[in-house]
Amino acid sequence: VSEGHPDKMCDQISDAILDEVLKQDPNGRVACETFVTTGTVIVGGEITTSAWVNVNDVVRRVIGEIGYTDPSFGFDNKACGISTLIQTQSPDIAMGVDTGGAGDQGIMFGYATNETKELMPLPITLSHKLVKELASLRK
Repeated sequence: VSEGHPDKMCDQISDAILDEVLKQDPNGRVACETFVTTGTVIVGGEITTSAWVNVNDVVRRVIGEIGYTDPSFGFDNKACGISTLIQTQSPDIAMGVDTGGAGDQGIMFGYATNETKELMPLPITLSHKLVKELASLRK
């Protein structure tokens, strides 16, 4: 899916919040989920950090970068509603992270291949290039 698809928007918003926390606090813990529907964004989860991140500003910036900058598009970064439902990490998960080094969040990786200079499988590389060009044309 391209960057304007709701699932991809959610990923980009959650990723941007994580990036902002880690810029200020490399030891920050972020389990952040995002939900979008027409004109509304809900950000929730658990964040434990010494950083201060203005979640609303991050959400509006990401939506604007995607290209939703006008009400006629059905989504507008300046006027959308944003609900923030974030709390600190639960003590049980925090204890697991402190002692075991991992909690309930994980990122899975695939493999590298010499099919492309990006070391990704050719179909993935081609689809990424197509979607990137479509986004460029849309903007």
